[in-house]
Amino acid sequence: MTETIFTYAAPALKFGSGASSEIGHDLAALGARRVLLVTDPGVAATGHPARIAEEMGARGLEVTSYDEARVEPTDTSMRAAVDFARDAGPFDAVVAVGGGSAIDTAKAVNLLVTNPGDLMDYINAPVGKAQAPTQPLLPLVAVPTTTGTGSESTTVCVLDVLSLHVKTGISHPRLRPTMAVVDPALTVTQPAMVTAAAGMDILCHALESWTARWFATMDAKQPEQRVPYCGANPVADVWAEKSMTLLAGSFRRAVRDGDDLEAREQMSLAATFAGMGFGNAGVHVPHANAYPIAGRVRDYRPEGYPPDEAIVPHGMAVSLTAPEAFRFTFDADPERHLAAARFLDPARAETLTSEGEASDVLPGVLAALMRDIGIPNGLGEIGYAEGDVDALVEGSLHQQRLLATAPKPVTPDDLASVFQGSMQHW
Repeated sequence: MTETIFTYAAPALKFGSGASSEIGHDLAALGARRVLLVTDPGVAATGHPARIAEEMGARGLEVTSYDEARVEPTDTSMRAAVDFARDAGPFDAVVAVGGGSAIDTAKAVNLLVTNPGDLMDYINAPVGKAQAPTQPLLPLVAVPTTTGTGSESTTVCVLDVLSLHVKTGISHPRLRPTMAVVDPALTVTQPAMVTAAAGMDILCHALESWTARWFATMDAKQPEQRVPYCGANPVADVWAEKSMTLLAGSFRRAVRDGDDLEAREQMSLAATFAGMGFGNAGVHVPHANAYPIAGRVRDYRPEGYPPDEAIVPHGMAVSLTAPEAFRFTFDADPERHLAAARFLDPARAETLTSEGEASDVLPGVLAALMRDIGIPNGLGEIGYAEGDVDALVEGSLHQQRLLATAPKPVTPDDLASVFQGSMQHW
């Protein structure tokens, strides 16, 4: 039998300039008294976390801050955050202020201050044991300061396991934040490359959930087998489509002029909508490929990110194989791929449709956008070569939770072709 049921869930949402000033009121209403605030050094330097902590204090809450979350967190950095929280606790609630890295760190902290064990007990198989939490988690309020990751809406936290050179994650419905507080004013401090990379994460969230395997084509599940990523469905489609249309009018503007408040607000909405889509439908090939791309980086240091170590930001890593990945998935549903191209860039999509192969239209729209906003021209530009393909394929194959949502079967040879075709895009 095939599936007849899909699921949908999302956190409570508070959106708009000034929304971050009301967190103390919201947590006090939940009965919280002691709060752990998680952020990273770069976001802490903006002053936003200190202001939010002060405003929570004015509401009678006792706030302890942890500002050492790592950009692109690792198992080591997450364990350090967990150790801090266990020593400083107990807490009644957790607040995350920052990009996906800070929010994901807060999710791991919340899991491990309420449940026994170590990170590896909960990390997705086959890397970890994929255990489910047995105890309820604390209320978590996620306050994104970047427009991209969608972590404020999802049930996933992502990390690098350093000893294995692999990026993986923890996925469970209890990790989903209780409330997402999206204040577009907090995103103005994003550097241009951070806006570009995080924005490509928004775009791929929307595109991958839009093109994911349709839920009703999957095998029927028992209630206890249901997972958050249930495949493309009518509700997730609404969010994905709206996210893409918002990006069409705001993405280039937000990268070009960080003080364009209208573009920043539209990007924040697009990120939120994409998170509500992919947080239920799922993502597939570009995200699966992103994990080894980021996990095996050698010496790439992008502008706008901490310069002390090599890093491929998550959204950048996702984008680097996206044109080839969508060329590969095109024949699973040509009309969906062409519709996505029209949502993102109607004029260019029309031109490309009249000039060449239909399967090239969406990749062409993506490559043009990536070039315009300063994303590197393929894997070659960040230090990878043909000799790395086998290792990258092996890393992607570890992400079966994501590949299972692809709209067509994905073989090792398919992944190798995608990586080979992604060495240079233009």
